[in-house]
Amino acid sequence: MHVVVAYDIIDDRRRLRLARFLIGYLDRVQKSVFEGELEEKRYLLMKEGIDRRIEHAEDTVRIYHLCGRCKESVDIIGTGIWIEEPCGDLIL
Repeated sequence: MHVVVAYDIIDDRRRLRLARFLIGYLDRVQKSVFEGELEEKRYLLMKEGIDRRIEHAEDTVRIYHLCGRCKESVDIIGTGIWIEEPCGDLIL
């Protein structure tokens, strides 16, 4: 299945923790949006992991399922490429 995960996480630490977790499942297409293909088993694992990493009273995560026809109709304006920022400190 093709899914899009978008989130609004209040706390910086929780937001970073969730983003690092999602990188193991989907491609990051914007700062708070991940997208990609998942098998049912991995989808369920991802969903459980999201549930454990957020504060339900403060945070919101939306998961959209896109059918093949819907996936092909996504319009991208601009580069459409997310370049992951490096984690950690940079030494120049």
